[in-house]
Amino acid sequence: GPIMLFHVFNFSQCVSHTFTTLYTGINGHTIAGIREFSAVTTLDGRQIDYYDSEIKELIPRQDWMKEFASTDTWKQDTEIRQQVQQIYKNNIHVLIERFNQSHGVHTYQRMYGCDWDDQTGASEGFNQYGYDGEDYVTLDVKLLRYMAAVPQGIITMLKWNNDRAQLELLRQYYQHECVHWLKQFLTSTENKTPELSLLQKNFSSPVECHITGFYPAAVTITWLKNGQEHYEDVDFGDLLPNMDGTFQKTVTLTVFPDEWKKNQYVCVVEHEGNTIQKILRKDEIKSNNSKFLIVWYSVFIVVILFRIFIILYVYMSFSDLSLN
Repeated sequence: GPIMLFHVFNFSQCVSHTFTTLYTGINGHTIAGIREFSAVTTLDGRQIDYYDSEIKELIPRQDWMKEFASTDTWKQDTEIRQQVQQIYKNNIHVLIERFNQSHGVHTYQRMYGCDWDDQTGASEGFNQYGYDGEDYVTLDVKLLRYMAAVPQGIITMLKWNNDRAQLELLRQYYQHECVHWLKQFLTSTENKTPELSLLQKNFSSPVECHITGFYPAAVTITWLKNGQEHYEDVDFGDLLPNMDGTFQKTVTLTVFPDEWKKNQYVCVVEHEGNTIQKILRKDEIKSNNSKFLIVWYSVFIVVILFRIFIILYVYMSFSDLSLN
């Protein structure tokens, strides 16, 4: 069955932060590279720790997480994941029978955590279980009641709703601990300032205000025309992840050069309380037309070589003639 994530991260909400743990159990794990159990914690979509059934250790995924790796909490989290690994192994076999399936490859997942708005202070918890990529049982965090998403989940729903001690632990987690750890990790993250470049393929192409290498993801990019916010002929690109966990984004301005020579256009970037900007001028633009130049130079060299070859050929021909 496909592995499916149930909670969508929304990077466009500038003040909202998301702290999530995802457990994935897979049976039929004899397939190369597939782990029987894995656990990953993310902060704003960025992986901060990792565990799987092969390494059996909790691994920090960010340099700033290493300071937490020596704490008692880290040791407890490692032990919890080792216990969950065994529970998931048993649960998958129960679910295979409950769904009346053959013993193929099946996945059982739990995704839990919280969203926190750093302006209003509002927080919201989530706790979802899935089987073979579909919702199975979901906890209504406000009501502290489980709800079955499929008929096969009713037995689980009734059993878990009767476990008052476990529900009380969940209440404590969502009211206090989840947001506490989210804030704790947020203060430890390394903010990275965006690098701003103005790019253009050739002199008549649109101008791209491109930023990259920034973290966290929340960012505002604005084009100003003569000091006023300018949205006409402006195209906002998607927020994209970089390999190192930082982000990049491009906002394109389509105006002809005579327009930005007559008017002042400025790209302004706001990130984590800092503002950087670049005025649209010829000397600020990095050209993307290097490939064109390479092709032009190549053609030029071929023509020169051809002419040299012709001269040599003529010279050699006359040399041959003179020998006779």
